[in-house]
Amino acid sequence: MKIRLAFVVALVAGSFTTPVLADAREEARAQVDFGIDVARRGLWREAIYRWQRATEIDPTYAEAFNDLAIAYEHEGQLDKARVAYEAAVKLAPDNPEIRQNYELFKEINDRTGADKDRP
Repeated sequence: MKIRLAFVVALVAGSFTTPVLADAREEARAQVDFGIDVARRGLWREAIYRWQRATEIDPTYAEAFNDLAIAYEHEGQLDKARVAYEAAVKLAPDNPEIRQNYELFKEINDRTGADKDRP
């Protein structure tokens, strides 16, 4: 009886966990999409807010960190951009778009010395 009960508890727990995670990703994706829309209209502060929210809602969403990094870079917040890029690369090391964005960021900032206060 204990084994059956443990199986039922595990089954029920698993069935509630997956939808919650899926809901978080969907909510985060909505924030990312909204951020993209406002960034296209030049509203970078709003885009940053939306992408920050997306990363808070789903801290595993590498593309949200990538978008946030791009926005920080655009706004001249290079230390924040580096941190966001590093989070994106850590979450999705095999994503070529994220890796390329980060490499270009490092190349430009290392060459100009704009981010020289970072180790």
